[in-house]
Amino acid sequence: MRRRTVTAGNLDEILQATTPAAEGGEPVAPPPVAPPASGRNHGLRTEFEFELPRGYVDEAGTVHRHGAMRLATARDELRPQIDLRVKENPAYLSVVLLSQVITRIGTVTDVHAGVVERMYATDVAFLQDFYRRVNSEGHTRAAVTCPHCEGGFEVDLSGGRLGES
Repeated sequence: MRRRTVTAGNLDEILQATTPAAEGGEPVAPPPVAPPASGRNHGLRTEFEFELPRGYVDEAGTVHRHGAMRLATARDELRPQIDLRVKENPAYLSVVLLSQVITRIGTVTDVHAGVVERMYATDVAFLQDFYRRVNSEGHTRAAVTCPHCEGGFEVDLSGGRLGES
């Protein structure tokens, strides 16, 4: 008797080889298998749009304010721990971490630590808070109080204009 290791990749092949023949001597086709769910949307929002308070100014002088940040993975949070720049200066951790999870800022799609380094401090502080809200709380809303009427309401920190839904 031959022993065979079954993996997800060759399971269909084994099922087809061991399927009993139909009445006409022809093998019965296995039921169709759904393709992997890699491109499906499972209702989990993994990317969040934002609008920077000041904006990133690139080498050409163009201001980029709209961007997107994806959810962080465990690897994203662990990788900065072995970065030499972070070991020399622990405050650099947020720069490395943000550079890994920001997918674009305006037309800039190659967001690296150098891009985050050149951002205004207000924008970096905004992105740090945005990162915390998205990855800890799962949303971009914040509860605020009006300084005039003291009424409470929620705002979306992702940068929507007032009055928009």
